Amino acid sequence: MDPTLAGALATLLGAVVGGAISYLLNRQLHGQQLRLTREQHKTEYMAEETARHFLSHKGYTDRSFEVLQKHLGGFSDDELRKILVRAGAIRTYREDGSEWWRLLSRMDEYIESKTG
Repeated sequence: MDPTLAGALATLLGAVVGGAISYLLNRQLHGQQLRLTREQHKTEYMAEETARHFLSHKGYTDRSFEVLQKHLGGFSDDELRKILVRAGAIRTYREDGSEWWRLLSRMDEYIESKTG
């Protein structure tokens, strides 16, 4: 085998192996950073998950702000509203002026229940 060709193949093989190792290490590092970030912001993630749980209940498309506030204690009104928006909820007001929230993903279900 030609020494020039052997050198080129060895260089190519070294680059491929080095690139693969670098990719795997960066992937592992990214996963660790993601887990660390989730752990640091666990309160917000869990609050969003809880809000989605209450707003996904089969029997109710809407929940009053007071009910959500009762079950998601420890947040100011504005913080709770931000959590609800991050969870994918939209705010509506009833005729009596009360504040209600529903998941945007359940809008079709809400419209169907009002027309049906």
